[in-house]
Amino acid sequence: MHQPLFGGWIEVVCGPMFAGKTEEIIRRIRRLEYAKKNVLVFKPTIDDRYSSSEIVSHNKTKAKSININKAIEILDYIKEGVDAVVIDEAQFLDNDVIWVSETLADRGIRVIIGGLDRDFRGEPFGPMPQLLAIAEFVQKLTAVCVVTGQPATRTQRLINGKPASYNDPIVLVGASEAYEPRSRDSHEVRNKPKHDE
Repeated sequence: MHQPLFGGWIEVVCGPMFAGKTEEIIRRIRRLEYAKKNVLVFKPTIDDRYSSSEIVSHNKTKAKSININKAIEILDYIKEGVDAVVIDEAQFLDNDVIWVSETLADRGIRVIIGGLDRDFRGEPFGPMPQLLAIAEFVQKLTAVCVVTGQPATRTQRLINGKPASYNDPIVLVGASEAYEPRSRDSHEVRNKPKHDE
């Protein structure tokens, strides 16, 4: 297996929706391509909002990608000479993405992961907490809250213009018609259990 000079590592770009995560990941892909590095880009099949064969930012910047249903499928594409692996929307993948990322980094591959760190309830999303813990580098982005103008760290889900209920399904793929960025103070979830203080 090809071994880059300085070995591999894991970097995570996270935050709420509309924070520019995919835009930042595509910027890193372009820099790697400019440096003539061999980059493979993956995304979960479930994320088909803008394209079935590309990762696409909300600003419509694009990069070719390979669809996967399970994280373990990534290893089928790893051949001699792969310098970097990009995994976008990692919150939708199974927990094997943690082991796969560690395996790739141990093989000397740079692993760039993007995803929502919190679900619409404001709680840690899927494998993202573990990915944040094992990453050598983390960039946590914020959006702008549509209510207060403050930094938005949460994703507000709206159903018919009203905040979603805590009991609604965690995964509902959508964009601005169903979600907006919110600050801590303006984030709402109907029927959210109260924690005893």
